[in-house]
Amino acid sequence: MIKRSPFILLVLFLIFQSCNDKEKNLQLTERENALLEKEKLFATKEAEYQSLLKMRDSIFTEKDSTEVIKKWPAEVFGEWTGKVICTESSCSDYVIGDQRIDTWEFDSDSTQLFSKIVNKNKLVRLYSGKFENNEVKLSYKTDSTAEKTVEMNVLLNEFSPNKIRGQRTINVDNKCMAKFSVELTRNSK
Repeated sequence: MIKRSPFILLVLFLIFQSCNDKEKNLQLTERENALLEKEKLFATKEAEYQSLLKMRDSIFTEKDSTEVIKKWPAEVFGEWTGKVICTESSCSDYVIGDQRIDTWEFDSDSTQLFSKIVNKNKLVRLYSGKFENNEVKLSYKTDSTAEKTVEMNVLLNEFSPNKIRGQRTINVDNKCMAKFSVELTRNSK
């Protein structure tokens, strides 16, 4: 019986040891699962953080790229007397040699550059504008409710202290085109 006692003790020890191992394995598995959850949560937060960094960088980059000129340069800004002469035309509305004299006002607001064409104190046209590569680019297009689709583009690229020269192109209903020489003279203040 004494010989069986160590054997029984050994068996009991192994049984308790194996039970203890199962309990330890269960605790280890729970810890591993908790650690995996924390890692997933951390990975999600890291991804959100990287996304926020990219958004921040894109906002700053966007701001830099959109910070084009919000004001006309001094050599363009202000009032000019404009003389426009038709030089080419395939449109019945425009005859070669026709000329028009208007006041051109180059101005801006916080969002865009524009030019107003005024005749006898009445607004004739409002062009949206750009100043790129030392050129003034103006554009105008009728809205969808107009009888005729008219698109006007002005390119002013010859500058001297009191004069600006260039060309205006008018396209009507994509059927005919007219070209005009444009000469602006600085109004005296």
